[in-house]
Amino acid sequence: MEKPKREQHRLKDFYGPNLGYVIDMYERYKENPLSVDEDLRDYFQVWGSILNDADRMEQKPTYSLEWFQKIQSAIKLADKTRDYGHLAADIYPLKDHLPESRHLEPSYYGLEPADLKLIPAEIICPYGLDNVQNGLDAFEYLKSVYTSKLAYEFHHVSNIAEKKWLQEKVEKHLMLNLLNKEKQMNLLKRLTEVAEFERFLHRTYVGQKRFSIEGLDTLVPLLDEIIEETVKADTHTINIGMAHRGRLNVLAHVLGKPYEAIFAEFQYAPNKKLVPSEGSIGINFGWTGDVKYHLGLDRQIKKESTKTVRLNLANNPSHLEFVGAVVEGFTRAAQDNRMERGYPKESPESALSIIIHGDAAFPGQGIVAETLNLGNLKGYRTNGTIHIIANNTIGFTTESHDSRSTRYASDLAKGYEIPIVHVNADDPDSCIQAAKLACEYRRKFQKDFLIDLIGYRRFGHNEMDEPMMTNPLMYKMIQKHPTVKELYGNKLLQNGVITEQSKQALEKSVHENLQNSYKKVTAEKHDAAIQNPPPTIEKGFGKIKTAVSMEKLLHFNRELHSWPESFTINQKLEKILQRRKSLFEIEGKVEWSLAESLAFASILSDGVPIRLTGQDSERGTFAQRNLVIHDSKSGQSYLPLHILSTAKASFAIHNSPLSEGAVLGFEYGYNVFAPETLVLWEAQYGDFANSAQVIFDQFIAAGRAKWGQKSGLVILLPHGYEGQGPEHSSGRVERFLLLAAENNWTVANLTSAAQYFHILRRQAAILNSDVVRPLVIMTPKSLLRNPLVACTSLSLSQGVFLPVMEQKGLGNDIKKVERVVFCTGKIAIDLEQRLEYETENAWLHIVRIEEIYPFPEEEIWVILQRYPNLKELIWVQEEPKNMGAWYFVEPFLRKMGTQKNLSLSYVGRRRRSSPAEGDPNVHKKEQARIISQVLTKGGG
Repeated sequence: MEKPKREQHRLKDFYGPNLGYVIDMYERYKENPLSVDEDLRDYFQVWGSILNDADRMEQKPTYSLEWFQKIQSAIKLADKTRDYGHLAADIYPLKDHLPESRHLEPSYYGLEPADLKLIPAEIICPYGLDNVQNGLDAFEYLKSVYTSKLAYEFHHVSNIAEKKWLQEKVEKHLMLNLLNKEKQMNLLKRLTEVAEFERFLHRTYVGQKRFSIEGLDTLVPLLDEIIEETVKADTHTINIGMAHRGRLNVLAHVLGKPYEAIFAEFQYAPNKKLVPSEGSIGINFGWTGDVKYHLGLDRQIKKESTKTVRLNLANNPSHLEFVGAVVEGFTRAAQDNRMERGYPKESPESALSIIIHGDAAFPGQGIVAETLNLGNLKGYRTNGTIHIIANNTIGFTTESHDSRSTRYASDLAKGYEIPIVHVNADDPDSCIQAAKLACEYRRKFQKDFLIDLIGYRRFGHNEMDEPMMTNPLMYKMIQKHPTVKELYGNKLLQNGVITEQSKQALEKSVHENLQNSYKKVTAEKHDAAIQNPPPTIEKGFGKIKTAVSMEKLLHFNRELHSWPESFTINQKLEKILQRRKSLFEIEGKVEWSLAESLAFASILSDGVPIRLTGQDSERGTFAQRNLVIHDSKSGQSYLPLHILSTAKASFAIHNSPLSEGAVLGFEYGYNVFAPETLVLWEAQYGDFANSAQVIFDQFIAAGRAKWGQKSGLVILLPHGYEGQGPEHSSGRVERFLLLAAENNWTVANLTSAAQYFHILRRQAAILNSDVVRPLVIMTPKSLLRNPLVACTSLSLSQGVFLPVMEQKGLGNDIKKVERVVFCTGKIAIDLEQRLEYETENAWLHIVRIEEIYPFPEEEIWVILQRYPNLKELIWVQEEPKNMGAWYFVEPFLRKMGTQKNLSLSYVGRRRRSSPAEGDPNVHKKEQARIISQVLTKGGG
């Protein structure tokens, strides 16, 4: 057996109820080492030599039970210093928190300084410096480490290897990373740039919102250090998410946005007259635009003269924390290699996420917990995110004691075992050490790390409010508190690193640079012009060929229903899949799920990567998809799409956590960063999408108009009224139609498997183009296996997507048609099923609107022109009148009806506050009434 190394073993392994036993065994060991077990001999050999090492102590201790208890207490003191040192640490710049130090007093554990002097230093701190000679020295050293301006919390990390690594780094290596003179001078220069930029804005644009960084100035050099350390490890993409506070300063100094571009946004000067190279640094604006402190920036920056890194600060709305999930999606997309079949190959070091949180928002917004939960999941991991809490200990006017129930803003991260450091924002050197530790931990373990940067906010929330009205005590302290630039400059002066003359010269140089940039900005006023979408967006994308040859479809069908002979598939599932395969080959029938699989196979064969996620997406919520099959004996999974011989790109499918907001934000981010990829998110039920309403409202619907940020994301929302109650019926199509404008997305409610096939292929065809837009589909539930929704293989090989479909068997005698019924989705199939029992219906025609937005006005007008004796138009839906598509389609239909002197009526449920009935019998009765009213002459 290998002998244990002295630094790897501690007597506390045998403390507690085993202490008496250990003492007896040690007595026996001293008399005859072979009389005890080999493991104990190894421990006693190591620790006996330490205990009896008289050269290291002022006097040799007397071995006794009391002596062992003293050692036990000393170890407990050391451990509690590590665990609770942060409570006594100097991490609050305003000194407005009383330190708690009772856990750090030797007397609390029954120890005196003389006792500690007799205890070997290794027992208390095995990683101490060379000048630590005994237990008292070791304790004082340990205390200085854990109660400085940099405090640590990692006792909640359960992984022993990680905890040991962190302990060694903190207690030994980190203290050796002292900044040299050049680094300190560069740090002062950066702090001067940060401070003078804010002062310049404050004086020049009086009363304008800017969400100043002042009080957290060290955020900028902290980011500088993280980027520098990460680039050394060959990271070439760094994605940053942050809210408003300090955003302009980060844009200017971390991402290099020209001062004059920022000044122009304050002055409303026309950008094109201002910075000719603006486009080259990746500033994007949509046609409606956004306020300056929401805008992001995406650019390439040279580091270390030879390395180039892509820095991307994400655009962000006022919903502060939702961007975190989007940024994680950016980074996973940057880490994935999608151009080979199978799952994408991950490259962990290629990209990094940095997410900057607010101290009120981090514990206060549930999206943070959702996003943290993604950290170690196979489908969502980004191999370690560095989180920074920009902690000014106040929200708008709400202070911490009214903002959270925990001691620290960072406490939420403990539930995910994320190491935490708290650092005083007034100590730049400590901030740099925190950055180094975060980068090294992330590189070593590929896990999240959190830096709680504790400072203050020098002015009000947005420079337009007076904080003395609501927070007088805090702001009396702030008004008297020197800036970090002043504090650090004085420190360097005292240490002889700089002179007063060089300090003043630095300030003068920075100020002149700001003044010169300001002079470049034209003062010319211009008339505000209403912007509209580019013509390509307003025009739409027209007809796109989406048919696939029968030869290819047959090939796909065979490979999609094949698996190795050694694979034991569930017997019931095997029958379903074999039947699906046979129906296609023999009868040419294609149900919904097979149409989807064939679409995916054809898209992969065209070289377009696919990513599909959702709570139950591998199997499908309704057991319909089964793209991932499992061996009944081994549990191993198998994906036929991964061995598709014609595939030229990757296919990723993942069951997601039970989260809508973070997961949808992640998928949106993935798609934005990897625009060549068909990304689909599927809700378990369409109703649950409202948990992600912020992502829909602020990012997917409006992102292009605000920021010029394109997306081709596909959202699948199971929708349809089957008497399952209010929360399993409605995908809330009305909400998507309410947000529909400027061709910002497509909203569809389909009634045919062929339509689904073609709309997916159409979406894949427009990716990475100017006309790309998100696609929202109300997908079926009970209709997934309905024969009336199935299609023929011919409709896949020869067809195309149709915005409007007409009911077969109706409308043939153009002179007899008096009523045209419009509908969308499942209600059309309910009507078709009832028509089987109707004998006389020549007076009736039914039109299905498959693509509700953009509304197919031209196609509908052509149909109406066909019928000379038409009298009435009816809109029928199963949703309540204040929901569904009625209020969206009504103006279009009324306009056309008025032109032909036709009446327009609504048939459906009355206005309701709840989406659907809870009693299935009531549902059936109401559904029957609606169908009967539509199909009864004079019943409109």
